[in-house]
Amino acid sequence: MALIHAHFFSSALGMQRTMDVVLPQSSNGIGVEGKEQEGPIPVLYLLHGWSDDHTIWQRRTSIERYALDKGIAVIMPSTDLGFYTDMKYGYDFWQFFSGELPEIVAEFFPRLSSRREDTFVAGLSMGGFGALKLGINCPERFAAAASLSGLTDPLWQYRSDRVSEAWLNAFGEEEEVRGSLNDLPAQLEKLISSGKEMPRFFMTCGTEDFLFEINTQFRDQFGKRIDLTWHQEKGVHEWAYWDRNIQRVLDWLPIGNNKKEGA
Repeated sequence: MALIHAHFFSSALGMQRTMDVVLPQSSNGIGVEGKEQEGPIPVLYLLHGWSDDHTIWQRRTSIERYALDKGIAVIMPSTDLGFYTDMKYGYDFWQFFSGELPEIVAEFFPRLSSRREDTFVAGLSMGGFGALKLGINCPERFAAAASLSGLTDPLWQYRSDRVSEAWLNAFGEEEEVRGSLNDLPAQLEKLISSGKEMPRFFMTCGTEDFLFEINTQFRDQFGKRIDLTWHQEKGVHEWAYWDRNIQRVLDWLPIGNNKKEGA
C-alpha cells in the first residue's frame, strides 16, 4: 500500500485541510504481498471521532494492512470538532464532506472509483455519526455506511446535565437539531418513506459503552425496515474494540467476494 499525506485548499471551508490516503499497490515489500488491481479502485471514507484527527486510524489500528487484503483505498480526512456538520458557530464541514471532498478525491486520484456501488463510509463515535449522516442524507453517493460506537441521535446530549460548548458550537440548541439533517432518526424516516435506494448499514457497539443504549434504540427503531447488520460484544469506548471491528466492517463491505449475489 502507498500512504499519501495530502494538504490542499478547501473552498467550502476557506482554508487549508489535510487527509491521509492509503492506496493499493502491486508491490509492498517484505512481509506484505502485493495485489494487482484491475479497473476502478473501491473507496472507503474513514472518519475519526471526538478529540482525534485524520492520522488516528493509522496510529491506533493496522488499517493499511487490513485494507491491503481488500484492494480498497481508504480516505481519512479531518473535521476537527466539526461533527461533520455545517456548524452553528464555525465552518461548513457538511458542505465539505458531502460535496467538495469527493470531487477533490476524484481530481487527485483518478484511478479511484466514483461509482456509488464502489463508495463506502465508516467511522467511530463522532465519525460514526458522520458515516450514518452521509449514508442517510447522500444515498445516491454511498452504497454502504458503517458506524462503530457511533452517536446515533444528537438530541441525546441535550438530556444530559450539561451540554458542552463544543456541542453547542457544532449543533446549536436542541430545537435547531430537531428535524434537521443532523436528526438522524428523522432523516432516516424520510429516506424510508421516499422509496429511494438506500445504502446497506452496519452498526456495532460495545455492551459497556456509554452509547450502547442509543445504538440499540436506533437498531430497534429501524432494524427491520432497512438493510442493517448489527453486531455487539463486550466492550467500552476504546481502540481495541474499534481495531477488531473495523476488520468486521471491511469483511462486510460489498467488495470482491463480499458482494451479494447479483450485486
